[in-house]
Amino acid sequence: MSTAVAAPFRFFALRVAGTRRLGPSLVRVTFEGPDLREFRSDGRDQSLSLFLPHPGQSAPVVPVELGDDWWRGWRELPDDVRAVMRSYTLRGLRADAEGRTTGIDVDFVLHGVTEGAGPSAEAGPASRWAARAAAGDRVLLLGPAVADNRAIRFRPPEDTDLVLLWADETALPATAAVLETLPAGTRARVWLEVPHSGDVQDLATDADAEITWLVGHAHDQGSPMALDDIRTTELPPAERPYVWIAGEADHVKRLRRHFVDERGIDRRRVTFVGYWRRGLTEEQLREQG
Repeated sequence: MSTAVAAPFRFFALRVAGTRRLGPSLVRVTFEGPDLREFRSDGRDQSLSLFLPHPGQSAPVVPVELGDDWWRGWRELPDDVRAVMRSYTLRGLRADAEGRTTGIDVDFVLHGVTEGAGPSAEAGPASRWAARAAAGDRVLLLGPAVADNRAIRFRPPEDTDLVLLWADETALPATAAVLETLPAGTRARVWLEVPHSGDVQDLATDADAEITWLVGHAHDQGSPMALDDIRTTELPPAERPYVWIAGEADHVKRLRRHFVDERGIDRRRVTFVGYWRRGLTEEQLREQG
């Protein structure tokens, strides 16, 4: 497939190569396919768009033949026909000796899915798909063909002397990928919120990183669980900190306000990304945007 969409992004036709449950709330899906030879990414918090089929469909329906006008054609399809579109983060990438991508990993949060019991009525279409994904299942991915692209948001200035990270479970894959890219000697302070103790992971990093895990369900609360801990934490001395916060949109706003207004960190050194908003589907968020 050679369809170009807002270069440097393009469509990649992929198949599931395997899945691995990471905890009560997370499953890793590995994708492969010859199209990936053209996939390029510098990693970090690389954003991707996945198109998933509805139950009973053998493949997601996206009018890629329309080229750059695919979005209009996709929107005009009936709701029960057009592919389910969801945003995810690249968790891992494998390449051959010549640098061509051979496989990628994407971690899915299983909202409304109980381990051993399957999806409940509250589970969304992406959670239901991921919980039942099996080798050979077909998806379509809109991703980068250029390694350094605008869908990578984690970009600390070169003079950064302290990295501060916060994420809920939806941004945990991105945080894990970011930590893997931090060079030795980088000072980092990290807060991660997950629903279950089984979701806590051993995260690899060469950085001098202090990681705090908070376990519980904060989605129905007005503030992230980490806010009180962050407020009372004496941060290492730093003249040029960089902040990256991602997850539920209202929680992200509260934390950004803390770092900018209460900590006095230059707002230009704060990257904040609302991955989702409580009570809204991704389709509703897109309509608002």
